[in-house]
Amino acid sequence: MDPIRIIEIKKSVFADNNEDAEALRRELKARGVYLLNLMSSPGSGKTTTLIRTLNLLKDRLRIAVMEADIDSDVDAVKIKEATGVSSIQLHTGGMCHLDAEMTRQGLSGVDVPDLDLVVLENVGNLVCPAEFDTGAVRNAMILSVPEGDDKPLKYPLMFSVCDTVVINKIDVLPYFDFNLEKCREYILRRNPRARIFPLCAKTGEGVEAFADWLYGEVISWKNTQNR
Repeated sequence: MDPIRIIEIKKSVFADNNEDAEALRRELKARGVYLLNLMSSPGSGKTTTLIRTLNLLKDRLRIAVMEADIDSDVDAVKIKEATGVSSIQLHTGGMCHLDAEMTRQGLSGVDVPDLDLVVLENVGNLVCPAEFDTGAVRNAMILSVPEGDDKPLKYPLMFSVCDTVVINKIDVLPYFDFNLEKCREYILRRNPRARIFPLCAKTGEGVEAFADWLYGEVISWKNTQNR
């Protein structure tokens, strides 16, 4: 007797989350709220970059920040004190990422209807956050020079899903074996449409270009709100 054929039909574990994310995006679109999902590994300078950016935009846009961490409220406090921008802390209960429903829960804690921009600073790592659509309009990530120029090769999904890549800590380029042009090449190999912004959050060099890009994104999003 021939063996029974077994065909496994699998539903994607991300299917429900993708549907939730699309629904959240539609809701935010109707309200004219731009959600940016900002990702990176720990120590890349994500919060410092965000502080510099917020201080350039806070007089032009109504902004709130959601800081996601496994524990503590260190970053939310730092953002509030350094910028005056409304900031809340999201504890993930040990989860290494946020999904669309968790993002929705976080948004319930901010005054969404009166905002232009919400920045979600996701949990720090280059793997899990890239796998889950949060409902954001754009994904951005920060790669710091000390991490190495080969990260787009080692973490392909993260660089594939990100529309924008910030290369931070360019002030230490002379001290690390980091080839900026090679890094650009690797990033564009993963996502040919990616916008790349080399900058130094510590000194402010290059941050204005990133802030201008984000401002343009928000205004464009709001102008197409009813289309």
